[in-house]
Amino acid sequence: MWDPHTYLRYGDERSRPFHELLARVGAERPRAVVDLGCGPGTLTATLGHRWPGSRVTGLDSSSEMIARANAEGGPVDYAVADVRDWRPEPDVDVLVGNAVLQWVPEHRDLLRRWAAELPAGAWLAFQVPGNFDAPSHRLLRSVAAQDRWRDALAAKLREAPVDEPVGYATLLADAGCAADTWETTYVHLLPAAGADHPVLAWMEGTALRPVRAALDSAGWDDFRAELGVRLAQAYPVRQGLVYFPFRRIFMVARTGARAEENS
Repeated sequence: MWDPHTYLRYGDERSRPFHELLARVGAERPRAVVDLGCGPGTLTATLGHRWPGSRVTGLDSSSEMIARANAEGGPVDYAVADVRDWRPEPDVDVLVGNAVLQWVPEHRDLLRRWAAELPAGAWLAFQVPGNFDAPSHRLLRSVAAQDRWRDALAAKLREAPVDEPVGYATLLADAGCAADTWETTYVHLLPAAGADHPVLAWMEGTALRPVRAALDSAGWDDFRAELGVRLAQAYPVRQGLVYFPFRRIFMVARTGARAEENS
């Protein structure tokens, strides 16, 4: 279960990659824009303001997130949907996904299918976290591998759910797209306020969600406490702040563009 309040705890830091991703999308008057994995809708609403003449839709598998998005209102239609089942309508000219593909093991096949099914000249824009080798995630996997949690969590955490930028560039180019891929490492300065370590609080909004869903209350409390101690050692507090490097991988592509360039 997704918790919109927990996810939005670091809303400014989570929104920056979205805006930098969309800055590379050159669509001027798209007929329809779809945001896959729209979450609470706070970022999706900006798409409606950027393209006011377009039909903008936000989709998410979490009913809690969609309820929050609908409560916000704005020029967007929201609905519960699974990205694995979604197929574009003929007028979808922009397809966006912000930090969603890492949850979908078969997302590479989905990217190929969407590139083939979208109209020529359509834009795909996706961003995924690329920090799975960071201390935060190595420690998460290390704690999950302990005897008391191994059986419950063995299938919940993966070491490398996403590709490197070159891998996505190759995939999209092979699918007939003009691809623009890159990576950025942000250094988030997280205030160390309250009892919880800020990196633990950050991870509760995303990476720790499957762990919490798999454990009972007592198990979750113990797991959380163990991980918190290790995170405090890996990410020390300096002058009231924790310096939290976070790598992200970006991909923007345009369908049919290579064929147009070669014609």
